[in-house]
Amino acid sequence: MTGGAGKNDQRRLAEVRGLESDRPLLGRSSTAERVADILRDRITEGYFPPGARLSEESIGGALGVSRNTLREAFRLLTHERLLEHRLNRGVFVRVVTVEDLDDIFRVRLIVESAAVRGLGSGPYDAPVAEAIAAIDAVVRAGETAAADRAWDDLSTANIRFHQAVVALAGSPRTDELMRGVLAELRLVFHVMDDPQRFYAPYLIRNRQIVDALLAGDAAEAERLLLGYLEDSRGQLSGAYAQRIAEG
Repeated sequence: MTGGAGKNDQRRLAEVRGLESDRPLLGRSSTAERVADILRDRITEGYFPPGARLSEESIGGALGVSRNTLREAFRLLTHERLLEHRLNRGVFVRVVTVEDLDDIFRVRLIVESAAVRGLGSGPYDAPVAEAIAAIDAVVRAGETAAADRAWDDLSTANIRFHQAVVALAGSPRTDELMRGVLAELRLVFHVMDDPQRFYAPYLIRNRQIVDALLAGDAAEAERLLLGYLEDSRGQLSGAYAQRIAEG
């Protein structure tokens, strides 16, 4: 029991290490929303892995916030399906189910394809052209990361690619929706043993999509995107189901 407790203490310290440096991000008012922003980033970056219990004492002390503020931040992230409260056990990072993953892809198919379809045919006005240029920049960042074998940077670039695609719709509400959907998706990748193998093969498909957009061919970009998402869902859902079954 003593050895197990020691390992748990070490893991807890590792999970909160560095949170003190995030204190300036809270600004003068340590709002629950800002705390939630910090913890959301930590969760999606894998500092708090799926299944991990979040210690109110450790996190509140590291950030210098009250228990009530932290609990409200936990409540916000629970609403976003990133955390879950287990009766008499505490708050944990959610482990996404296979059914959750399938639903995530249903949402992505609807939202991402609609964002591209709404462009119509080119040439595009300045705001849309700038949004497409932003997608191209993200793809270039992914290509650089792949060449450097910087897999964490590649995964981040891939997530930003899909965020940038949705940004074509010019809707802050849709952007917010997609942020939550992709945050859930990252929980899936944190469970996988070798997540980079799911990102690297799709990098060339990101390039094909953005090239179609740069050419003013939104219909072709949507066709490529739909195929991309369907293939990604099939590959990831199967591998994730096997990983969950293995425990």
